[in-house]
Amino acid sequence: MNAVSPVPSVPPTRPADEAPPPQQLQWQPKISSLLTRVFAVALVGAGMAAILAAWQLPPFSTSVVKTDNAYVRGRTTVISPQVTGYIREISVKDYAGIRQGDVLMRIDDRVYRAQVAAARADLDIAGSNLANNEQAIAQRQLDITTAEAKTASANAQLVKAEADFKRASQLAGQGSGSVSAEDATRAARSVAVAAVQEAAAGRGSAEQALKAASVNEKALEAYVESARAKLQLTEINLGYTVVSAPEDGKLSDVSARQGQYVTNGSQLMFLVPKSRWVIANFKEAQSAAIRPGQRAWFFVDALAGARFDGTVEDISPAAGSEFSVLRTDNAIGNFTKIPQRIAVRIQIDDKQPDIERLGPGMSVEAHVDTTSHSAP
Repeated sequence: MNAVSPVPSVPPTRPADEAPPPQQLQWQPKISSLLTRVFAVALVGAGMAAILAAWQLPPFSTSVVKTDNAYVRGRTTVISPQVTGYIREISVKDYAGIRQGDVLMRIDDRVYRAQVAAARADLDIAGSNLANNEQAIAQRQLDITTAEAKTASANAQLVKAEADFKRASQLAGQGSGSVSAEDATRAARSVAVAAVQEAAAGRGSAEQALKAASVNEKALEAYVESARAKLQLTEINLGYTVVSAPEDGKLSDVSARQGQYVTNGSQLMFLVPKSRWVIANFKEAQSAAIRPGQRAWFFVDALAGARFDGTVEDISPAAGSEFSVLRTDNAIGNFTKIPQRIAVRIQIDDKQPDIERLGPGMSVEAHVDTTSHSAP
């Protein structure tokens, strides 16, 4: 029996015109659309974070408050003459740094020197009149002393004349004396009485002269004091012809010119002393936590944002609107709440770079750390 070998099976062939079965498709997102959505979410988050940070809301709240409504402040002194006259000399230039007592300018002083000389002469005359009156008082006192001596002598003569007359009268009555002797003693007594009266009148006249001289002395003393005061006033005015710096500082532009006629109170230049501070106007809500002694710092626009450190020195007792000339009246009409500003004075620390360049009126951005009580 013949063995039959197996025949391998052949897979059926597909007709040439039959298409392959379609493969199953899967959805895949576009990469560009996904990036756009991620960017949008990030942008919204960044915007919200910026808003929260700008308003200092959680989680971006901070203990540091700041404001750009702040300025450097300082005293500005007007340099003015206290007398009138022509400017003889100007010793300074624009924006010069000066020290207390430095001569700024001189005014022609010839008239004022003449006034001093005249006042000194008046004082000499008044003093001479007073001295003469004092001599007159001394003479009147001497006259009174002389009159008193004459009165005493006249009284003594009168006593003797009275005794002589009495004795002569007794002798004449007894027949022992002559009538002529009695008449002589009577005449002597009359002369003695007249001498006493004359001495008394002389003393009274001397006393009246002394009283008049004493009264005149008070008037002359007052005239001397008046002349001395006038001399002092003219000397003060003479000193005012030299205009000096009242304190250390820096000058503004010098508007005065040599030969210019100036009057009392004319503005010739300005002096800016070295003392500086910052006035920062914080909103009411910001000022709630600000206290004196807290550390502060500020950035100056005019110095390319340079930083300076300081300390809160004091806080205004009222809002700035209370010090304005035209104050708002919220009791009438429609009311719109407007946040007020509270002024905070910041003391600037000494010995900082470029601190001498700080000038009154410069704009700054001030910061205060409300949790600190010491300078940084």
